[in-house]
Amino acid sequence: MKKFNEYKKEHISVIDSFKDNETLEIVIQEISICLKKRLPVLIFGNGGSAADALHFSAELVGKFLKDREALNVICLNSNQSALTAWSNDYDFDTVFERQVEAHGQEGGIAIGISTSGKSPNVLKGLKKAKSKKINTIMLTGKNIISSDLVDYNINVPSLITPLIQECHVMIYHYIAMRVEEEFKEISA
Repeated sequence: MKKFNEYKKEHISVIDSFKDNETLEIVIQEISICLKKRLPVLIFGNGGSAADALHFSAELVGKFLKDREALNVICLNSNQSALTAWSNDYDFDTVFERQVEAHGQEGGIAIGISTSGKSPNVLKGLKKAKSKKINTIMLTGKNIISSDLVDYNINVPSLITPLIQECHVMIYHYIAMRVEEEFKEISA
């Protein structure tokens, strides 16, 4: 129990140290505007961040806390055939770049998730998005990504992967809750 309490304290400390509320509020508005225009929000990551991208997209496509219309959100790491075929025939570093090219639309949003902020395929996907005039958002750990690559960087002030991921869950749940408020509730 002592170890759990120490871990819990560390977790709470990381959450308390996240102070970038202004960027978070701007991101919520940008995502809401994009989805009201029926433009796609593309989300992607690797490993645990891939699981987070799936989770985040599911909250927006399905529902978070209330029944409302489905939202145009695509998780780019969910198509196993596209990921493995492209990686096998070409390059794993370009799997998200290729899908952003296929699904991204000017004025849409691309959200990359990388705890290190250094995942080559995530960065290339965001670079492709910028070239297509797609707004870019990145959830990272302590590393701040160049504004040439991302419009909005939501960075958790930690270098410890599980603590970053735990804070990412809280952040995207909050985003989902706030975005959902912008859409009319419907009866199920």
